[in-house]
Amino acid sequence: MTGALKNLIEYRELMVVLAWKNIAVRYQQSYMGILWAVLKPIVLVLIFMVLRSFVGIDSGDIPYPVLTYSALTIWIFFQESASEGVSSVVGNANLIRKIYFPREVFPLTSVITKLVELVISLFILAGLMAWYGIAPSWQLFWVPLLVLNAVLAALTIAFIGAALNVYYRDIATALPVLLSLIMYMSPVIYPLALVKDKLLVQQSAGEWSGLLYTLFTLNPLAGLIDAFQNVTLRGLPPDAGAMMPGMVLTLVLLPFSYLYFKRAESFFADVI
Repeated sequence: MTGALKNLIEYRELMVVLAWKNIAVRYQQSYMGILWAVLKPIVLVLIFMVLRSFVGIDSGDIPYPVLTYSALTIWIFFQESASEGVSSVVGNANLIRKIYFPREVFPLTSVITKLVELVISLFILAGLMAWYGIAPSWQLFWVPLLVLNAVLAALTIAFIGAALNVYYRDIATALPVLLSLIMYMSPVIYPLALVKDKLLVQQSAGEWSGLLYTLFTLNPLAGLIDAFQNVTLRGLPPDAGAMMPGMVLTLVLLPFSYLYFKRAESFFADVI
């Protein structure tokens, strides 16, 4: 991992150029341009609001639209960073055949590209908070650390996925579908408080309730989304108990993911 940090610093200019190229290619000849990054979460919020009208989801003191948009802000950043990171090596096959530089530049560039869209989403979230009269608190200082957590979670998937995708191209196709399914096991449509109430308070799964809650929070995005909602909307610090299982899992898996990527990269040019 120290090698990744060294390459991040040494090849920072290359990553900025590649990130700018990714943004330009994605949105050129598009009338709405980068605003498409905003349209997706807004459409999903509208769909979730319709769903909520049928099943009834308690959002507590926070209006449901802003609660859901807050969750989608961090979820979509993670989902698209991971998905594009997995496709990044194969998508830059021409560069890989021509010149050598550390191949982890490609997954890292995918994350940098999505950071631009995340900043735009954060401005929209700030507008929604102002609309609903939600005042920010000093807890917002947690946001950069939470975004870093999301970056590490995305890179854990991106490194190993990008290496596997060189040999098995189905990985890039299957991953977005898998992540979409995982979204429903994350507190995006519903707050984490509902899960905690069902399992830890009501003990709805009996003696398995505590274990199921721990398994639920092993999803790194479960505690992360709840923490992001806490610091932006509720004026509360992150719930360490909810974040810890997923954070530990990320920190354990990320070095193995990176090492697998580095072992595989010497064969990328031959296979691609």
